[in-house]
Amino acid sequence: MGKASVKARAHTWYIIDMEKGVFRFNRRLCPRCGSVMAYHKEPVPRWHCGKCGYTIFEGQAPRQRATGRGR
Repeated sequence: MGKASVKARAHTWYIIDMEKGVFRFNRRLCPRCGSVMAYHKEPVPRWHCGKCGYTIFEGQAPRQRATGRGR
């Protein structure tokens, strides 16, 4: 049996503009650990880091941490 051929997937990770000679990374990087984040559509659209578990939900304003006990 022969090995299956592997297709190049660089076009899925980068946006390439041949006219300007510029390429840009298509994915988000985790602000906590720096790894590449995965995009999930179901059940809610979100970006998730598989390494540290950080999640960014689409369409929501970022939450701020509480500074006090709230009394």
